[in-house]
Amino acid sequence: MTQQSSVLDEVNQWISHGWLSHLDRAFVRFLLNQDTATSDLVLWAGALVSHQLSSGEVYLDLEKLCKQPELTLAISCDEALQSETDELPGDLSAIKTYTLEQWKTALSQSLLVGSGQGNTPLVLERNRLYLRRYWQYQQTLNTAIQERLQSARDDLPNALQQQLQALFPDSPEKPDWQKIACVLALRARFAIITGGPGTGKTTTLTKLLALLIELANDESKYTRNLTILLAAPTGKAAARVSESISKALGKLTIADDIKQYIPKKASTLHRLLGSRHDSRNYVHHRDNPLVADIVIVDEASMIDLEMMSALLDALPESAQLILLGDKDQLASVEAGSVMGDLCHGAENEAYNDQTRKWISQHAGITLSKPINVGSAINQQTIMLRYSHRFDEHSGIGQLAKAVNNGNATQAQAILNDPVRYQDISRIVLNNPTDKQLKHLVTANVGASVAGQPKLRQGYGYYLGIIDKNRPTDNSQYHQWAKQVLEAFDTFQVLCALRQGPWGIEGLNQRIEQWLFPNQKTSLWYEGRPVMITRNDYNLGLMNGDIGITLKDSNDKLRVAFPSDESAGEVMIRWISPMRLPDVETAFAMTVHKSQGSEFNHVAMVLPETKSLVLTRELIYTGITRAKENFTLLESHANVFNQAVLATCK
Repeated sequence: MTQQSSVLDEVNQWISHGWLSHLDRAFVRFLLNQDTATSDLVLWAGALVSHQLSSGEVYLDLEKLCKQPELTLAISCDEALQSETDELPGDLSAIKTYTLEQWKTALSQSLLVGSGQGNTPLVLERNRLYLRRYWQYQQTLNTAIQERLQSARDDLPNALQQQLQALFPDSPEKPDWQKIACVLALRARFAIITGGPGTGKTTTLTKLLALLIELANDESKYTRNLTILLAAPTGKAAARVSESISKALGKLTIADDIKQYIPKKASTLHRLLGSRHDSRNYVHHRDNPLVADIVIVDEASMIDLEMMSALLDALPESAQLILLGDKDQLASVEAGSVMGDLCHGAENEAYNDQTRKWISQHAGITLSKPINVGSAINQQTIMLRYSHRFDEHSGIGQLAKAVNNGNATQAQAILNDPVRYQDISRIVLNNPTDKQLKHLVTANVGASVAGQPKLRQGYGYYLGIIDKNRPTDNSQYHQWAKQVLEAFDTFQVLCALRQGPWGIEGLNQRIEQWLFPNQKTSLWYEGRPVMITRNDYNLGLMNGDIGITLKDSNDKLRVAFPSDESAGEVMIRWISPMRLPDVETAFAMTVHKSQGSEFNHVAMVLPETKSLVLTRELIYTGITRAKENFTLLESHANVFNQAVLATCK
């Protein structure tokens, strides 16, 4: 048996444990085909870097691999050891014996590994091993951002200072981080504004755009208008930022000649770049850049490395990029936690002397000198801290904070105090068919009324709107569909997993049976909520869009989707189910799919056992999708604690 055959056999054993995939094995075979004399270490490195990619990591950290292999690879030997046989060892002995120097020596001597530009399938940079394509994405990102970090101006005109003061009167937040965000974003062609729910990211953006337009007018003597593009990773996120900007504009006193240039409609990133069918390439790229002076991307935590690289590659050199998002949310489903990496250290206020001088000069705010000065990116990153939505009496806000800090004890104390925190609740389920779960999801409770305690809604509410408000003439169908869609958004079940009795597949079937006990076996029926799972640019439907199946004026089933806002009004598109791309029932959705959305009441279901996907970031993201009420559904309390203590960062 050759050494290479031995590696392939061991890879097969890892596959049987669920530690590696058949795709990882295929990559090992590819490396062997490229160089039949390659060493065992290079083959193992190829298998592991492929594994890391499927786990959301864009590189293999060799130093961490040597120190903590299980943690680095996010695999556990426990289950394998329980069923250990002579043929299937339940440990990582195949790689544990190698030192960092052995890994680096073998890789640096291999024909399959390069250290920079070239065409080798693998790239070794310091202690990080990349697949070449992802190394190139990282270079594109690094270069484009570094270029934009250079100061675009040395001072701000006096007229802009007056506008800045008018937009930011006395704030309850000291210091006023929204004001600081605007001042720093005016300095360079790159800025990140991060913060939790309700911290005013969109309001800050709207004020910033007004200032940027005013600044452009001053610098050009009113001879040109800015081209501003607004985008988000998904259709749902794009619709929400469009709505938020429209609301923010209504509350601000801004001159009409400035207000008219602030974009009120966002597109998806795929649409912005011009995606091509069955291709990783886009219409817009380095040789055919976007026509834009400023590009703003909301919900940036959802953007993976490949998409961010494509966006930066398509930006004109002179364009400014502004990213908004919550750095503590889940990273993108695909490889690369770009927002989290860029925002590393943002909470430390680690501004250098030059940055603090700029803030003091133009915002009138003096920040204390940090213990350690942050990176160049930190100088253009602002973290908003004051929540205008959640205060110290909000269970949602306090629970999210405790989870984000990894404080399981405090999180449990908050969950166990429903008298003090009336917007949160916990339900312990005995099994997936528990009557408490059925009661929660079938409840028909109306929307909250101003001045009264917030109520917990269930799916019975939107079903009641379907029947109670059914139109009597054709002119009412549009308004009826809007009411149904709005009612459906008041409540949402979120899951950590897709499969199993506690995943979306099992829960969707169960909820469907509870809500429609008399429904004959049929894929389509009135009231069925569906989520688009694949972009369809012909229909204008994006992955993550949700529609409700209703009977139209001809008594035929159609799916009603909210379309882009027109003149501030949400329009409805009625689409035949037969025309839809891939869809799935959406009574329950994964926390990942919920990003970019908000619901009055969120019920989050945890699996009964520990899972690698169940992390602090996932719990935090699920909690912060709730605006008014949050319910935790669990069968084993320890799973919640384990998740709070586990982080994917």
